Amino acid sequence: MITIKKYAAIDIGSNAMRLLVANIVEEKGKETHFSKSALVRLPIRLGQDAFTIGDISEENIDRMVDAMSAYKLLMKVHKVERYVALATSAMREATNGNEVIAIIKEKAGIDIQIIDGKTEAAIIASTDLHYLLKTEKTYLYVDVGGGSTEFSLFSDSKMIASKSFKIGTVRLLNQMVNDLVWQEIEKWIKTYTNEFENVTLIGSGGNINKLFKMSGKQQDKALSFSYVSKRYMFLNSLTYEQRVYELGLNTDRADVIVLATKIYLNAMKWSGAKQMFVPKIGLSDGIIKAMYAGKI
Repeated sequence: MITIKKYAAIDIGSNAMRLLVANIVEEKGKETHFSKSALVRLPIRLGQDAFTIGDISEENIDRMVDAMSAYKLLMKVHKVERYVALATSAMREATNGNEVIAIIKEKAGIDIQIIDGKTEAAIIASTDLHYLLKTEKTYLYVDVGGGSTEFSLFSDSKMIASKSFKIGTVRLLNQMVNDLVWQEIEKWIKTYTNEFENVTLIGSGGNINKLFKMSGKQQDKALSFSYVSKRYMFLNSLTYEQRVYELGLNTDRADVIVLATKIYLNAMKWSGAKQMFVPKIGLSDGIIKAMYAGKI
């Protein structure tokens, strides 16, 4: 007998917020199958408020209420039986974060939980990567967001170390990341990857997904260090307008994709990784899996 459940995950990030509706297909004696039913991304750049003025502006509070009201209706139409909404870096640092959550609860009927960087990294890492994590290999998982980047090192299918750093595309865009942060990341990566040979990167996040799509490669193929390096130089040589008009990038992607690529490129360089796999996963996928496993 086959049963199908519908779960939803809301990821409230620093650059954008996403609603993922997933089908969970269960059949006795077989592995549970997860598939995307719908994904709605809205470019509400909360980090621009939180990292520069310290709180979420009235305008963006109104936009969030509208977005969450729309998500509530979409979940109703999809007949979602359970959802979890998590907020990350921008809401963590906004002085009025809890106030915003109360407003959204009252006006849109959505319960939101603010999570710390360690929890965020753990949820992302809980995503099922068994098809990538070959037991004899070592992987550095890098998830670049608007306000923070999570690094997790796996070897023999076990997590060796995980850390969240306050570096992300919106922070970099506003020149809020100093050399000390880059040095800390370099030290952390080199410290934990030094004893391993042939480290492979796993990249997640909207920007690296876009970069991978632009490569035209099949999903199970990897991006080489050379490709990422050349692509970084190419994107950096274009103006914001050229990235929008010539490459067809969204306006809220065109200004941050170069900054995100720089983080992945440095992670490859410092870990000695020659390849990077880009599975279509992220925090919202991790939320669905963690909900199903009863972890959240």
